[in-house]
Amino acid sequence: MNAISLFSGAGGLDLGFKDAGVDIIWANDFNKDACATYNENIGKHIEHGDINNFKSNLNSYKHKLDIIFGGPPCQGFSVAGKMDPEDERSEHIWNFAEIVDSLQPKAFVMENVKALAKLKKWEPLKEKLLKKFRASGYMVNYVVLNASEYNVPQARERVFFIGFKGNSSIIPDLEAMMKKHKVIAPTVRESLKILDKAGTGNNKSVCKAKITITANPILRKSPYAGMLFNGLGRPVRLDGYCATLPASMGGNKTPIIDEIALYKNGDNWIESYHKGIREEGKEPLPYQVAPKFLRRLTVEEASLLQTFPLHYSFKGSQSSIFKQIGNAVPPKLGYSVAKMLLECLNDSNLTNNILHLPVQLKFVS
Repeated sequence: MNAISLFSGAGGLDLGFKDAGVDIIWANDFNKDACATYNENIGKHIEHGDINNFKSNLNSYKHKLDIIFGGPPCQGFSVAGKMDPEDERSEHIWNFAEIVDSLQPKAFVMENVKALAKLKKWEPLKEKLLKKFRASGYMVNYVVLNASEYNVPQARERVFFIGFKGNSSIIPDLEAMMKKHKVIAPTVRESLKILDKAGTGNNKSVCKAKITITANPILRKSPYAGMLFNGLGRPVRLDGYCATLPASMGGNKTPIIDEIALYKNGDNWIESYHKGIREEGKEPLPYQVAPKFLRRLTVEEASLLQTFPLHYSFKGSQSSIFKQIGNAVPPKLGYSVAKMLLECLNDSNLTNNILHLPVQLKFVS
């Protein structure tokens, strides 16, 4: 199977598709550092620049592609952003749809933030997008996937719009189709055990952003929600899954880890502190620098939690690398999506294959 990749970033989704056996023949991204990272690790077929400048060049691939995949910029839709429908970056979902319509691959995958699928604010836009794909001749639906169910130690939810060339009145049950490809993820602790202590060996790229305790904590049932520290960096749940790693890592939005709990399996200060305030009636500490055994995630730790391989070489400044990691689709999540896609495409009768899956199908007029 051959494919082109749009809005490729540092190559997270591409790595997953490549590991599944897809031959990626062309890729594109606007970020120069991300392109350098991609070029170093995946291949020299990536072009740097605005996708609008390459549309005419892509016509040579018309009816010759098996797959188009990618993750258009999501800042305009994300609850972490301004949710501005006029955000010019939001227009790239239509660029993706236009290229699919023009090149007519056998299948496509478009990844984006969960809000695009779940928030009522975006319902008209989502329906318009689905209608556009169906008008282009695709059996299409969307599914929200939690990365922790697909071998990623991160409670990261994303929407995937997936379409197959064929009877556009059929809406595949993607949730059921993905079920057999689920893999229980290792915990954060299990994922990080191959790394040396922060600042040494294969774990050198420490984040030096200071951690301070907030005098006015926002408490939730879990110590890993709410706000115990100033800034938006959340504590990392070592014996479970961490929250979504944001592209804004590098400063006070970088997640926080307890070194004693990580390296010595000792008492978890964050959990004890939270319990003391919430359940035992203790007063929160005044504004002050946090204990020294609390620190930010390193670049290498963030990369592993996003399921990039240890040897993956990122290019650019530390803040740029954190951004590339946070913006990426976890490769192992991408791998599971690609395996499902290939399973369908490798059948000699694609439509018949989808129809005979043990799922409930819906039809549109």
